[in-house]
Amino acid sequence: MPAMSPLEAAFCRSAPWRVFARRLVLPWALQGQRPTGQVLEIGAGSGAMAGELMAMFDHITMCVTDYDDAMVAAAAQRLAPFAARVECRQADATALPFADGSFDTVLSWIMLHHTMAWEKALAEVARVLRPGGRLIGYDLLASRPFELLHQAEGEGHRMIRRGQLEPVLRSLPLEDVHFQVGFGRIVVRFRATGADRAATRDAACDTTLV
Repeated sequence: MPAMSPLEAAFCRSAPWRVFARRLVLPWALQGQRPTGQVLEIGAGSGAMAGELMAMFDHITMCVTDYDDAMVAAAAQRLAPFAARVECRQADATALPFADGSFDTVLSWIMLHHTMAWEKALAEVARVLRPGGRLIGYDLLASRPFELLHQAEGEGHRMIRRGQLEPVLRSLPLEDVHFQVGFGRIVVRFRATGADRAATRDAACDTTLV
């Protein structure tokens, strides 16, 4: 899983992004949902969104992860005021170092396209999400300007193309899957509920036997 480009890393640390995240991005990204319990954010960058979440919801605890050690250090510094309720650690979203069903809420904010195997990252999210827990996220969809920007930066990426996300989400142990394309069809929001994996396996076995 590649790290952010220097340009993206600098932007994620900037004051304008923090203001933009707090006032516009976060309310839109949450889709009317309230994070609960133990919350995991994958690919959290410098922790700007996590910081706003911790300030808004004083009943949650968070594990904030990123593949890039520099981003993890930046997030730890930013989230220091919430140190009693937050842990920052390095983790690969395609191989999360957590047990099955560890989290009540998993958040993915505009990071899947940084992951060459984003389907595997979503499978990991479904694995660590507790039955009844909530997955909430958004990401960029493939478009020529975004492709050119990432290529110019020399950054490893793999954009999600229209029609790819929904079948992947529905193939995982998730229920109540919703997604919405917006902003000129270049951004997609998605959310889902963690399914009972045992019940899912039993249903699959019943179907096979029939």
